[in-house]
Amino acid sequence: MFGRVRSVAAAFAALISLGIAGCDRVSSRSANADDWRADIKQVRMGVTGGEDGSVVLGTFKQYQVLLESVTGLPTELYRATDYNGIIQAMASGQVDVGQLGASAYASLDSQVGPKAAPILINRSNDGATGYYSGILVRADSPYRKIADLKGKTIGYVDFNSTSGYLYPRWKLRDQGIDPDKFFSKSAISGGHTQGVLALANRQFDAVAFVASGGTPETGFTSGAYHELARRGLIKIEDFRIIWTAGPIPNSPLTMRTDTPQPFQDIVRGALAAMPYDNPQAFADTGVNLGNTLVATDRSAYLEIIAIRNQEIAQRRADRSTGEKAK
Repeated sequence: MFGRVRSVAAAFAALISLGIAGCDRVSSRSANADDWRADIKQVRMGVTGGEDGSVVLGTFKQYQVLLESVTGLPTELYRATDYNGIIQAMASGQVDVGQLGASAYASLDSQVGPKAAPILINRSNDGATGYYSGILVRADSPYRKIADLKGKTIGYVDFNSTSGYLYPRWKLRDQGIDPDKFFSKSAISGGHTQGVLALANRQFDAVAFVASGGTPETGFTSGAYHELARRGLIKIEDFRIIWTAGPIPNSPLTMRTDTPQPFQDIVRGALAAMPYDNPQAFADTGVNLGNTLVATDRSAYLEIIAIRNQEIAQRRADRSTGEKAK
């Protein structure tokens, strides 16, 4: 099934090795090409937390099959219960490779720096490498623009979610809206789909969510409420998007750089070749047919890193002001 992957992966690995030969590297566990498998013993892949466990594990199953095939090592999927769990697993070296949201990668970067690096990013068949943050309301609500939500309640996904917390809050401030004062109450839903379901059950007036597979002008075909609609849990027409921001760089596949270099090259090459060698398997990871994986690096996430630092500084300032007020 993956026989051709090995040859293509080897070609990718050779090109990558040539491209980084002159670069400084973080010390790896082992540089000996003959013993890196004995050193690694197994591939440990982190699975994004914060969503339905069975669905998330199902989408990552294709990666597991591929990595076992090309490395000859057992591949374990480690699912955290929230976004911070996968960040800490990668930061502590318990996970070798994982898919992190942009904000989650920014958090990891602040903890371990060059010991973890984004390597690949999803590119849609129209060439886009980004997605959007949106604010969703019920279609039977009176809310049609962001101003209508003043004094209302909002659900965020997770403190480490890019589209579900960090980015919309930053863009609202950029538009002159302080989200901590504008909304009467906010809460964390724990996941994009959980947030949409909470909105459906009228627990919030609005929720921040992820939207992809299109633009605000053309409409979207992927994202949290589209996934729920495909599963028959909600109806698309029951909701309305009233605000969007983006594009945000797609979630990067991120790797620990203190793993053996042969391991890094094989994994990177195999994943990059997957959309070409087995497009259906790649589509089964939750992307549209025709999507590919392209190279990325830290520079693509500098804005998100800066936004995250600003958000943390704002939180600290708010806490300090609150303590003085007491």
